[in-house]
Amino acid sequence: VKCTCAPKLTSKMASFKKLNTKVYQKSGVITTPDYIYWKKLGDPVLVREFGPVDYIDVSPIEPFYFAVTCSVRVQVYNPITKLVVKNISRFRENAHGAVFRPDGKLLCAGGDEAAVKLFDVSTKSMLRLFKGHGAAVHRTRFLYGKPQIASFSDDKSVKIWDIATEKDISTYSEHTDYIRSGAVNENIPDIVLSGGYDNIVKMYDTRLDKAVITVNHESPVESLLFLPSGGIFLSAGGTAIKVWDALAGGKLLGTISQHHKTVTCLCLGSNNTRLLSGSLDRHVKIYDVSTFKVVHTLDYPNAVLSLGLSKNDDTLVAGLVDGLVCINRRKDEPPEKEDKKPNKLQVKTLYSNVDAVIPDKKLEKQSKHDVYLRRFQYSKALDSVLITYVANKHPEVTVSVLQELIRRKALARVLESTDMKTIAQLLKFFTRNITDYRFTRPLIIALNIFLDVFEPNIHKMPFELVKLYTTLTQVVGEEVKLIDELSALQGAMSMLVAASDKVEHNLCEL
Repeated sequence: VKCTCAPKLTSKMASFKKLNTKVYQKSGVITTPDYIYWKKLGDPVLVREFGPVDYIDVSPIEPFYFAVTCSVRVQVYNPITKLVVKNISRFRENAHGAVFRPDGKLLCAGGDEAAVKLFDVSTKSMLRLFKGHGAAVHRTRFLYGKPQIASFSDDKSVKIWDIATEKDISTYSEHTDYIRSGAVNENIPDIVLSGGYDNIVKMYDTRLDKAVITVNHESPVESLLFLPSGGIFLSAGGTAIKVWDALAGGKLLGTISQHHKTVTCLCLGSNNTRLLSGSLDRHVKIYDVSTFKVVHTLDYPNAVLSLGLSKNDDTLVAGLVDGLVCINRRKDEPPEKEDKKPNKLQVKTLYSNVDAVIPDKKLEKQSKHDVYLRRFQYSKALDSVLITYVANKHPEVTVSVLQELIRRKALARVLESTDMKTIAQLLKFFTRNITDYRFTRPLIIALNIFLDVFEPNIHKMPFELVKLYTTLTQVVGEEVKLIDELSALQGAMSMLVAASDKVEHNLCEL
């Protein structure tokens, strides 16, 4: 049976003109030295672990190996090859918070076994086992310049251990909930910080038997960090990072609220001039320590649980909740290549005996949506520009295809035969871009066609699509309300300008 409904393809199709996509100037990205510097980290290399990445610590000595604590083991990676060089698996239950000693030779870690274990990094052998906690130990720290370890446990206590004798030197049990974070002062080795899920941060002097400073973070504390001076410390919990002055008795200096989900980790970089914070909102924010303003933002595919940055900023490692370890390595700048293009004199000599030289023009490769439009495969053309990458990174391409389908009077037919997945993608695209002044006019026309097709049966659609449609309705309603307010403001300003012109005219006549 011969089908006569489809248009007949002829040799004229070879002259098909590709879709003219208007490229809009991107707004919001300002090229700064920090932007250029952190962009050189390049794309991350992803390594899969067996569970949420609990903690990442980078060795303070070259070649800056980093330890990843995950599940029932601690793995030490080479930042250059991204391969495991040491695998420490002396744990029967989950391990937590493995950290290097300042000389990089030893590593200690806690775990659900309610004990602290000390390992030799080179041989992987366990040197010491510290027992005494009554619940899981989530964080451990070496005290600078002392043969001692601080441990922070779910039994609501902080213990100071002597490495040589494996004995508990001091115990502090002033928290009323789990302790999940701790920090030590590099300049004053006797000072230890602990943060608990009781919202409290306590500072201890190991020479005394009780806390010397107590502050309220007002959210469960996930991470603590001393600034290089030692007089200021940071606490992260909830959506805020708070800055405290230890020398002033724990005075609150300020609050940083740049994340919209829980902040999980903190670290310093760029010779202690930049602060990095990771969050469950899948972002890593980089701040200038002098002003605490955001200078750059890194995006990750899932919630960030832990961060590690090498001393020279060459390697940034992020541990995600789904078990991925993202390793960003700074790109090596390639050496400058010599320009091998012939100069004008050489070109003139080369073609001196030729009447005319016709430049070789390479044919431009057509994109997928242009190929589908040329073949009148409108549904495939629409699907190709609604994929996440194109719709998010190049929305102008999606809008151009929608305009072309409207011009060909094919959008309604495409929508009538499309599946639920495409409808959901289209609703999300409308919600995200209809308020963008660059796309408002064509998207309003496309949305009206969408409503003509689906509005009579919108109540019969799945709950997810109804929810997306409701969200789009709210966004459009808010935009209409804003336009009405701006129109009223414009009218009031026009009256004021007209009145001022009349007064000026009367004064001139006088």
